[in-house]
Amino acid sequence: MAHWLMKSEPEEFSIDDLASRGREPWTGVRNYQARNFLRDAMRVGDGVFFYHSNCKVPGIVGIARVASQAYPDPTQFDPQSDYFDPRSPPEAPRWQVVDIAFERRLPRTIRLDELRRHAAALGDFPLLARGNRLSVLPVTQAQWNAILALA
Repeated sequence: MAHWLMKSEPEEFSIDDLASRGREPWTGVRNYQARNFLRDAMRVGDGVFFYHSNCKVPGIVGIARVASQAYPDPTQFDPQSDYFDPRSPPEAPRWQVVDIAFERRLPRTIRLDELRRHAAALGDFPLLARGNRLSVLPVTQAQWNAILALA
C-alpha cells in the first residue's frame, strides 16, 4: 500500500464535504505529474492525507482512502466546467481521476508551519520543497508514520 497527500482549497471542497458525501471523485487535476500519480501509481486502499491549502491555516485535516482505480475525469468533457479541456476528446482522454473515500478527521489540523518544524524527521517530503505546487504528492511510509504521530 502506498500513501499520498491530496490538496484541496476548503472553499472549493473540504474534509467536511468529503465526510458528508462519503466518497468523491478527485476531479480537476490539470498537471501531468499529478495526473500520472493518479493514473499510474494510486491503487485502491492507498492512504491519503487530506490537506487544506490556500487558506488561513493550511495543513493536514483528515485521512481518506483511494476508493477506485483511475478513470477519465468527466469535467474535461464538460464545456460548463472550469476544468473543461477542448483538446481532450472522449476517445483519447488526457485527464484522470480516482475516487477517494472519507476515513476520518484528525483530532487537530497538522499545520504547514508545524510540518516545516519537523522537516528533519520528514526527510524529502515533497510538500516542504520550495515551489512545489502539485495537488497530489507521494508520501513514504516513514513520513506517513511521522505525520500521524504529530496528530
